[in-house]
Amino acid sequence: MHDRSSTDTAPPPPLSALPPETAARARADLYARWAGLAAGAAAAWAVASRDHGLGAEILYAIPAFGLCAVAGVLLSDALTPPPRGPVRSAGLAPRRARDYAPPRMTRLLAAQALALIALLVAAATMASPDDQGRAGRSLSATCQDMTQTVGPWPGLFYGAPVLASLAVGTVACGWSLRRVARRPSAEQPRRDRALAITAAWGLLISTPLLGSTTFATGALLSLDCMGASGSAWVLVPVALSAMATMTWCLTTIVAPRADRR
Repeated sequence: MHDRSSTDTAPPPPLSALPPETAARARADLYARWAGLAAGAAAAWAVASRDHGLGAEILYAIPAFGLCAVAGVLLSDALTPPPRGPVRSAGLAPRRARDYAPPRMTRLLAAQALALIALLVAAATMASPDDQGRAGRSLSATCQDMTQTVGPWPGLFYGAPVLASLAVGTVACGWSLRRVARRPSAEQPRRDRALAITAAWGLLISTPLLGSTTFATGALLSLDCMGASGSAWVLVPVALSAMATMTWCLTTIVAPRADRR
C-alpha cells in the first residue's frame, strides 16, 4: 500500500536533481534574492558609516536595507519566467493576491505596520530639537524644574525615510503579488513567490519597528522623569515581536526552499 505521509513530508529535491530548466530558474531566483540582501547590507553599511551623530546612522541604514531586500525579491520574480509546458485548463474563478499571501503572517505584518506608523507619528509629535537646534532628533522632558534632552529619538527627522520606504515597498509588493496571482504558473511556485514577496514586505516593517522601538526605549529609560521607564517597558514586547518576524522574513528570503511543502 502506498504511504502518502512519506511523500507529503519528504524534503524538496536538490537543485542538481531537478531538470536543467527548472534548476536554472531556481538558481536565478536564489541568486537575485541573495544579491538584494547583499546590496542592502552594503547600502546599510555605507549609510551607517556616515556621521549623523547620536548613533542615528542606524535609523537611516534600516530603510536602505529593506528597500534593497525588496528589490532583490522582485528582481528574482522578474528574472524567472513561468515554466513552459502544455496548455492547461483552469477554473473561471479569478485568482486574487490575498489568496496566495500567508494569512496569519500577513495579519501579523499588517498589525506591526499599524504599530510602526502609530509609534512614528507619536514620536514625531513628542520630538524636540537636539542641542544643535535640529528639529525632530531628540526627546525633551521637564521634571522638577529641570529640562532633560535625550536622543536619538525616532521623530520625523528619522521616521520620514522609514514611512517613505514603507509606502514605496508596499505599493511594489502589492503590485508584484497581483502579478504573481494572475500570470500563468503552477500552483506551488506561485505560492512560493507570494511567500517570498510577503517576507520582503515584512522586512520593511519588522526591521524599522525593531530599530524604532529600541531607540525609543533607550531614550525613555534615560529620562529621570517618573513614568518614563514604565512607558519604555511597554515597547519591549513590540520589539521582541518585531525581532521574531524579522528572523522569519530573513530565513524565508535566504532559504526559500525550506518553506515549501
